[in-house]
Amino acid sequence: MVDGLLFLKAALIGLSIAAPVGPIGLLCIQRTLTHGARVGFVSGLGAAAADGVYGAVGAFGLAAVTQFFVTLALPLAICGAIFLAWMGVRLWRTPAPPPVVGADAGAGAWRAFASVFALTLTNPMTILSFIAVFATIGGDAAITGTAAVIMVLGVFAGSALWWLMLASAIAAVRQRIGPRAMQAINRTAGVFLLGFATWQLTTVFQGQYT
Repeated sequence: MVDGLLFLKAALIGLSIAAPVGPIGLLCIQRTLTHGARVGFVSGLGAAAADGVYGAVGAFGLAAVTQFFVTLALPLAICGAIFLAWMGVRLWRTPAPPPVVGADAGAGAWRAFASVFALTLTNPMTILSFIAVFATIGGDAAITGTAAVIMVLGVFAGSALWWLMLASAIAAVRQRIGPRAMQAINRTAGVFLLGFATWQLTTVFQGQYT
């Protein structure tokens, strides 16, 4: 019963962290519209896996790893901004006809997973959020190995549930969107990603990650 409650709390954490619409959510929406629910959901799983990695660091109290990520906050933020800008330009240049999901769909899904996984890991503030939240739900008692595993699995499950719901909802209206509207969506998404990249670089130059 206690383990089940802990899993539920961790799942709610994963859901709440994944739900806010940002560059990751925007990418998953665009990929679902362009390639279908499978690629959109697998993209979201990349974010869920990265959340699980950071969740594991927070749950197991890996101080050395935490310090390692904090030390790399500046280069991670810069790399993440460059990655966002590159993806924004790619989306802007995407042609009007939506790509056809064919024999290479599996490879495309894996690339989608890897790109979102890497992009989520370049947000060093995520790990600090997990550490703070896990410390709160863990209370004063030390988190045992079993409890830490349950918490990490809960975070991953909650995050994955959000991406499944999002991809399913977007896929339901996908067939109603024509090529011209799709091109407009791609370009709008590209502009927003470039905006996110600019904002992240601005925070770097303002010294937020120093």
